[in-house]
Amino acid sequence: MVFDAHRHIGVLPAHPFYGGPPVNPDVTARATVRRLIADLDAEGTERALVLPNYGVPDPDAAFALNELALEAAQADDRVRAGLWVSPLPRDEERTTRALALAGEAGVRALKLSFLLGGRPTDPACRPGLDRIFAAAARHGLVVHVHTSPGAASDIDEVGHLVEWYADRVPVHLVHFGGGMSGHIKLAGSRFFDWIAAGKRVYTDLSWAIGFAPYWLAREIERRGLGHDRVLFASDQPWGDFAGEHARMRAATGGGELGRLVFHDTFASLYD
Repeated sequence: MVFDAHRHIGVLPAHPFYGGPPVNPDVTARATVRRLIADLDAEGTERALVLPNYGVPDPDAAFALNELALEAAQADDRVRAGLWVSPLPRDEERTTRALALAGEAGVRALKLSFLLGGRPTDPACRPGLDRIFAAAARHGLVVHVHTSPGAASDIDEVGHLVEWYADRVPVHLVHFGGGMSGHIKLAGSRFFDWIAAGKRVYTDLSWAIGFAPYWLAREIERRGLGHDRVLFASDQPWGDFAGEHARMRAATGGGELGRLVFHDTFASLYD
């Protein structure tokens, strides 16, 4: 069985990325719960954490999809929902509405990304972060955080959230740092240092550079910890289920680590 710890629902408006014409690069985005469930059936995905799609620089587009993610979770027991939230002061009212749904059946995560503004160390964001993590602790939710190299999503920034909050709230670092520098910082020591310190930190390797899954698997075996902190994730529609699945299966093999990555860790964290 395959459990997918990170995929999206919803179709975004076309956007003129990087000064080009308006485009929709997320070509496998699904606008309805029915289409999402059809994808799970075709893949053989038994469980999935489903989050609002995002990527255009308009927070309304992501916040507007919270209800759709919740609908998916309440329509099919295979689905768990994550809700889009933001620590930015300008998003306070929208985040209030999102957090009002945090206790609904099927909700298992709150989703943060600094791609749409702010940064963990910005003092203006700290009250919003405190509020989001307090809500996660109150409802027993995971906080799901995007990582990518450089700027506000770099692990040097996002790592502060682990330091500040992961003693009491599970933090899922999406994309394992998101690139060469993040992979090396995490697999080289930081991910394991946090685990050894008792931090409730988790990760997935969607978008990871080719060497990273193999290196992480070998570091887990060498160090003897971290087996239960890595999850499979497709990041559909921005990722590719078949490619991510093949890469993680090859890196983790068919033994205990593979069982944890593809099944058991999701079950303990999100079910």
